[in-house]
Amino acid sequence: MRTPHRIDTHHPDDRSEQPHNPYDELGALDDGPLEATPLQDFLGEDAERRDEQEPEWSPPDHRRGGRRKKNRFAGLPFAVKAVVGLVVLASFAALGDRWAVLYAEHKAAGTLKDRLDLAAAPEVEIGGFPFLTQLADKRLESVKVTVPDVAADRVSLAKVSATAHDVRLNADGLTSVRGADVPRFDGDVMLSFEDLNRELGASQVTFTGEGRDRVRARGTLPVAGHNLKLRAEARIQRQGERGIATEIGGMRLDIGDLATYRPGKRASEGLHLTPKASADLARETQKAKALLSVPAIVKRMGVPEATVNDALADDGKLAELTGSPRFARQAERLNLIDLALNNPDVLKRLGLDPDLLGELSGLTRPVLADRLALAFELPKPEQGDVKLEDVRVEKDGIKVRLSGSGLSVGS
Repeated sequence: MRTPHRIDTHHPDDRSEQPHNPYDELGALDDGPLEATPLQDFLGEDAERRDEQEPEWSPPDHRRGGRRKKNRFAGLPFAVKAVVGLVVLASFAALGDRWAVLYAEHKAAGTLKDRLDLAAAPEVEIGGFPFLTQLADKRLESVKVTVPDVAADRVSLAKVSATAHDVRLNADGLTSVRGADVPRFDGDVMLSFEDLNRELGASQVTFTGEGRDRVRARGTLPVAGHNLKLRAEARIQRQGERGIATEIGGMRLDIGDLATYRPGKRASEGLHLTPKASADLARETQKAKALLSVPAIVKRMGVPEATVNDALADDGKLAELTGSPRFARQAERLNLIDLALNNPDVLKRLGLDPDLLGELSGLTRPVLADRLALAFELPKPEQGDVKLEDVRVEKDGIKVRLSGSGLSVGS
């Protein structure tokens, strides 16, 4: 086992016999006890400056809406407080004014409904602000009235909208308006195609706009148990100061692809074979012979009698006659309506129903035009004047611009 090494603590120059203590040397280095030093000296001048600036600590205030908000409002200048107060008062005044307008509009709508005998109350909108000032002055800047579904002769006007200007009231307050005088007004009348389709077309004829002053009618018309294809055009124009007139033109009824009926007495009108039907005569021998066997028809077509006799006796000559372009044109120009009653068998062979032709003979131009007429006239007021300014066809219907003056409502 190894013997521990002993450290010699004697100084080489120390010749004393006593042992040497190293802690004595450390004690010799001590300068004495530490003196009490202020905290400010230890932290420096910055700490002293911070102590002077920071307020005394106090617990936080967690209450909602504490004294801070109240103090902020209290610190506002008096002028700002006055402005806020005026804004609040103005808001309440405006709210009261709008309430008075709504009340007056409601009362006016009920009065107009009763006096005009309307199915529904109209929409009334009073313009201008403030209303109470106008009421006190007994003069309204403007009043707009919109009346839906107004009856006008055979049709219903989808909407009549008029705006009265500078209305003078006969009233003793908000709740005692006895009447009003209207120096002038303007507005619009709308005749919708939807109403026309329902009232005139009976769901079989539809009306659509075509250009600024034309309306196109397309659909079917029942005649003697047959649904004939109807086509017509109506030209819209103003009639007088309060009326709308329609001129119906281009009327035709198609009997399938066999014949076309156009009411009227001119050569181009009446009952005529279609180009397809006249061309079929060249291929259908029985129909051609039935047509040529009637002397009145042959005479109207201008075919020589000898040629007709040869054609009836020889199918080759018949095909030669009926296959010529001239014969097809002559067959198309032939008016069959006046020959229907005297030659019912011949028309049956052509595929035409004699009962249908009998009905068509009574379906004259005035009768057919009356079914499609869009005319109407505005009622004449007891006082004042109402007149139509302009008429135009739009996408949804016929729009009429109107104006008037000197109207009086109530007493």
